[in-house]
Amino acid sequence: MNPETPAGTLDHELEAQEAERDFARAWRLVATDLDGTVIPRDRGLSARTLAAFAACDRAGIPVVPVTGRPPRWVTPLASEAGLRGQVVCANGAVVYDLDSDEVVRQHAIAVDVIREVEARLRPLLPGIGFALEAVVGFRREEAYATRFDTGLEQRVAPFEELLLDSPPVVKVLAKCPGVDSDAMLEVADGALEGVVNVTHSNAADSLIEIMAAGISKASTLAEVAADRGIGAEGVVAFGDMPNDLEMLRWAGRSYAMADGHPDARTAADALAPACGDDGVAQVLERLLSSR
Repeated sequence: MNPETPAGTLDHELEAQEAERDFARAWRLVATDLDGTVIPRDRGLSARTLAAFAACDRAGIPVVPVTGRPPRWVTPLASEAGLRGQVVCANGAVVYDLDSDEVVRQHAIAVDVIREVEARLRPLLPGIGFALEAVVGFRREEAYATRFDTGLEQRVAPFEELLLDSPPVVKVLAKCPGVDSDAMLEVADGALEGVVNVTHSNAADSLIEIMAAGISKASTLAEVAADRGIGAEGVVAFGDMPNDLEMLRWAGRSYAMADGHPDARTAADALAPACGDDGVAQVLERLLSSR
């Protein structure tokens, strides 16, 4: 024992190691966020992460991506990673089946609820701009500035025109330049409690993401796991941002990335090394070796 290591700290580390070993005997499914968790901001999936996913597959443990991305942003990545089966997209609003190339679940937001969201937030966040994400495309106000090709952009128009002939909306996005995501989320949580579920996936941006009430990564992951006969106790989950909080709290064992949002680190059972250090792969390697 290092004489500079407090005894309490060592005890905690030993308890955490024992908890991980106990869980390793029973885990049956991996649920992982993508961006900032297995995909660093400046590069793609690493060879080590791909190898860890492949090892899980060989062991009969499916890897289920659980992401804020829409399906059209997941399929190329899933192909690269060799993933099969279902992906939880749009923070739980959509389940996309990679094998059949189709949406198998979606939780849309009613149009009257979308109008209520806009009416409540517009006065509180001057300069806010809205966008609507549907399974088949994306439409936005002019004030909702995009920095890259969103794919399948259908319409840029005033808010009410975005709702005309709109397919079912699975996620509302809102940007407010000059107000960071944490501050936007605090305002939206107070204004929209009980109306919708609000979160964000990038603390450095000015962006919040809004799903139907009760819909989160956790709620839909629970459905996907149950279809396989797996309960929360058999799921290990990884995440890094507020949109992962419910999932991290729900899973039988959860890890936040060491460089993740403070709220994610608080919600998780343990920390994984940073995303850029292949933290998820490191944990999966340990779990597989302890089976």
